[in-house]
Amino acid sequence: MFGKKVISIVTPCYNERENVPEVHSEIKRVFEKLPGYRYELIFIDNSSTDGTIEVLRDLAKADKDVKVIINIKNFGHIRSPHYAVLQSTGDAVVYYYANLKDPADLIIEFVKKWEEGYKIVIGIKKESQENQLMFLVRKLYYTLIRMISETDHIDSFTGYGLYDRSFIDILRKFNEPYPYFRGMVAEFGSNRVEIPFYQSIRKKGKSKNNFYTLYDNAMLGFVNHSKVPIRLASFIGFSLASLSLLIAVIYFVYKILFWNQFQVGTAPMVIGLFFFSSVQLFFIGIIGEYIGAIYTQVKNRPLVIEKERINF
Repeated sequence: MFGKKVISIVTPCYNERENVPEVHSEIKRVFEKLPGYRYELIFIDNSSTDGTIEVLRDLAKADKDVKVIINIKNFGHIRSPHYAVLQSTGDAVVYYYANLKDPADLIIEFVKKWEEGYKIVIGIKKESQENQLMFLVRKLYYTLIRMISETDHIDSFTGYGLYDRSFIDILRKFNEPYPYFRGMVAEFGSNRVEIPFYQSIRKKGKSKNNFYTLYDNAMLGFVNHSKVPIRLASFIGFSLASLSLLIAVIYFVYKILFWNQFQVGTAPMVIGLFFFSSVQLFFIGIIGEYIGAIYTQVKNRPLVIEKERINF
């Protein structure tokens, strides 16, 4: 047993009481097909309120390869999983979500590719049972961020994959208080191979994703990997200012030539006021996102604060 390579499975969870026992069963089943390896299953819980913590304690008591980190509060879907990855001790790390939407058997394929020499093996969600409108919105987002990103970007990548310890050691060098893991994989993950898979729907529990969390992820990708939005603000501002000046000159000349016949009216003024105000508010929001990212970096708070850890 001590001569076997260790694969760390990192599973973030929040109110997943129905799913965590099945996650444990699935991982055990998969590693029965990988006799040359043993697992280290790390659950990091964001202070669940539905009894998940008690279930995790029972799992850890029955299986010493199950390790549990319990946070003092909910630190969100970005910071908590990244912290757990940094606590892993295996030869490689697999990100596996508690919603059980990703096929666990794909881990076997990940390990095969890893043994072939690839340092990073990632799953690419080519098809999904999720709402088709949502799937299309995600595709459009991936297309847009790929177009404006200053670094490499991976389409339809959810984070599900295997990462060699050498890559995890790279992540440990960064002091990122709000890390964008998928972007870091794309930017710093060399010697990478992609495996397409079909994602099923959640069968138990409710998704913790909402508009805010999805927006948070999307804006984190933009702010971390592109200066285009903030430069677009300057470009559009200059263009609209030039256009406004041109229209003002045209109106002035036309009024001089046709003083009595030409009535300016209030409609153009009202339309122009609302249009320029909306443009300004939009780009103030964009600038605010970048300032918020800087503020988060400056505070330099820890990713999470632990309340308890088990079997470490």
